[in-house]
Amino acid sequence: MKRIALFILGFSFFIFAHAQTDPVVMRIAGQPVTRSELEYNYNKNNTENVIDRKDLEDYVDLFVNYKLKVRAAMDARMDTAQSFLDEFRTYRDQQIRPMLVPEGAEEREVRAYYDGMLARLDGHDLRLPAHIFLRVPQKSTAQEQQVQKERIDSLYRELRAGADFADVARRHSEDQQSAQRGGDLTWFGPGQLVPEFEKVMYALGKGEMSEPFLSTVGYHIVLLKDTKQLEPYDTLRPQIRRFLESRGMADRLAQLATDSLARERGLLPEQLLDQETERLTAQDTELRYLVQEYHDGLLLYEISKTQIWDPAARDTAALEQYFKKNQKRYAWAVQDTATTDSELQKDHRRYYGMAYYTRRPEDVRGVQKLLKKVPEAQWTQAVRDAYNKDSVTVRMEQPRLYRKGEHALVDSLAFKMKGTKPRMRKDYPHAAVVGRLLKKEPQRWTDIGSQVVADYQSECDRRFVEGLRKKYPVEIYPEVLATVNRHD
Repeated sequence: MKRIALFILGFSFFIFAHAQTDPVVMRIAGQPVTRSELEYNYNKNNTENVIDRKDLEDYVDLFVNYKLKVRAAMDARMDTAQSFLDEFRTYRDQQIRPMLVPEGAEEREVRAYYDGMLARLDGHDLRLPAHIFLRVPQKSTAQEQQVQKERIDSLYRELRAGADFADVARRHSEDQQSAQRGGDLTWFGPGQLVPEFEKVMYALGKGEMSEPFLSTVGYHIVLLKDTKQLEPYDTLRPQIRRFLESRGMADRLAQLATDSLARERGLLPEQLLDQETERLTAQDTELRYLVQEYHDGLLLYEISKTQIWDPAARDTAALEQYFKKNQKRYAWAVQDTATTDSELQKDHRRYYGMAYYTRRPEDVRGVQKLLKKVPEAQWTQAVRDAYNKDSVTVRMEQPRLYRKGEHALVDSLAFKMKGTKPRMRKDYPHAAVVGRLLKKEPQRWTDIGSQVVADYQSECDRRFVEGLRKKYPVEIYPEVLATVNRHD
């Protein structure tokens, strides 16, 4: 049943294919693609903000490749995997669930919060206090509490003698956030503070300062800076809305609406969302293609990952063969032709290696000797095993490819640049590098591993698409294609 339901959902996007107002622009593996679908994808991927904008002819080629991969993924039944279904529904539901929220629900939520504020005030005004706070942990001894009592009394005497409240708060208050503001807190009403603090705050008049008092968390001195009545609803409405939105109001209302509708119809929430997706996408073309974009995009990622990217990245023999075949393409001089740095234009050398720092001078040569017998991929593990089991005596940076000017220690020791001043580590005064100086080009594919992997993945992708083009028929109708974005 799940397969049937998903089939209906996945292909409900094409129900308008035969309408005269939305003609079929191409067929891929026998499935029609309407002009509106191509327009949606082309226009979305060719906005003013897109760097690599394509003309329609170039984009059609990419679009066909995209659709072929999606078709191959569906033929491989990737759309039936539970992991795919779960992820697709997560994306889809982010669009559908908010559309189920009844009109006016957010406004009612904001109003209810305001009414709750009024009820909590119970006729009281709002108060704006500042305080100086000394913490007294609940498990503190009588002696520890007495120390804090004497400190707060001393601060109170300073204030009574004319010291500035904000200055004393900055220097002594242990409420670090308010101390930075001179002790200033925010507006409070009843029920928002510990009872001892609230009682004192409401006993003060504007501008008055309390004597020191003990609450459940520590000692306070409170200065009441201002009072006011709660502002009218229309004034506070934007602030309350922003606050509730930050607390997940939209998600909560969407979940409530989904659960409520599901109960009314005797459905599970998942079944309701499947049903509502079909109804809403039939009414809204933009939504229909957005949901399809989620669906197809996940399939594209899955088939690319499992059929192209991961196998290519794991096939070290193929990567090495690809590198040897294209080694000249990776020559440093070729890669540096675009640089404006005259020094780099003259010196194309690279250094593949590892910078390291030791506590003891004898470990510098020891590491060099050790790593001569160890493959580069195992350097860091070998040093850990030999030197850092009980304590860290050798600090290492990750082995990588360096160009001149990137690392002062490599510049000094590997490139023999004069006048460079490597930054030494405080507890590791001895430093060295180990590796290979590469004059014209990389010697091994691992010297530029990420670049070779990316290039080989692109090559595998090209071959994969060639195979799909042979396997699946593609028909494009030029007379309809000519009307894309050129019709009323």
